[in-house]
Amino acid sequence: MNSEYLDNVKQQFKYYKELGERTFDQLDEEDLFRQYDDETNSIAIIVNHLWGNMMSRWTDFLNSDGEKEWRDRDLEFEPVIKNKEELMSRWNEGWLCVFNALKSITDENWDTTIYIRNQSHSILEAIQRQYGHYAYHIGQIVYIGKMIKGNSWNSLSIPKEKSADYNKSKFDKGKHGGHFSE
Repeated sequence: MNSEYLDNVKQQFKYYKELGERTFDQLDEEDLFRQYDDETNSIAIIVNHLWGNMMSRWTDFLNSDGEKEWRDRDLEFEPVIKNKEELMSRWNEGWLCVFNALKSITDENWDTTIYIRNQSHSILEAIQRQYGHYAYHIGQIVYIGKMIKGNSWNSLSIPKEKSADYNKSKFDKGKHGGHFSE
């Protein structure tokens, strides 16, 4: 098992979890349920889908297929979450399931074959599959939040037209003992 890889994955999942939360923090409760039209997903619907996916994929991760019989994927795309408290509960429950499953990976079980919809995956492949899926949907959450907030959006990374300032501050820190990488 490559513990450096696993540590990195945990950090990346935490980063994406934080991006979602920093988006939620900028929005009013009703914004979480806003849909452009009947064919698009609100942030709440995306969170519900992520929760369903996380619970299915990571529950009993090492021993059972990641597509659980009890999962109702179609219902994940219905407006079933009714308030921010419920949204945050599902968000946190899903992420807890992810992180608990990642903690269960050891040198002894690293070579376990993981099944998702009857397809075999190495642990690394199963993690990468979910990592890409979550990054995709959290990108949607951020984008929806940014569209809703417009000019009052607080950037979650380097603000527009601030790259030179950011790079200069990183370079200056590198000169003075900080960490600078190319």
